[in-house]
Amino acid sequence: MNFVAKNFGELSLTELYEILKVRSQIFILEQKMHCQDMDGVDFEARHFFIEQNGEILAYLRAFYTDSSKNAVRIGRVLSKTHGVGLGTDIILKSISDIKNNMPCKTICLDSQTHAIGFYERFGFKAISEEFLEEGVMHVKMELEI
Repeated sequence: MNFVAKNFGELSLTELYEILKVRSQIFILEQKMHCQDMDGVDFEARHFFIEQNGEILAYLRAFYTDSSKNAVRIGRVLSKTHGVGLGTDIILKSISDIKNNMPCKTICLDSQTHAIGFYERFGFKAISEEFLEEGVMHVKMELEI
């Protein structure tokens, strides 16, 4: 398995296709979310994935929230297989890359409520009440760098 971190312009067409395919598989087909996945953010994002033989097994993207570059938002976090450590690997390696390549004061995310404990293991703290996003309950979380 290989961990890959690339800006949008560095992605190959095959990598981009596989990213969009796995995001559709997990969020639209599996989780039945009704959203516009290709939201224009990908152009400015750094893309992190774990792949094996061209198949993306885990993924997330990170991008600055505004021009001050004080905060990086991560999103579209997914793992095709649960319980084997891929989620932990993608989070730990992505946070390390963000610290080295996207200097910021905080990393923030919107966590599905069932995943709050997962993110707390990495030092994220809930900073909001629950809210509905794309038909799924979420909370805002932050990690101070």
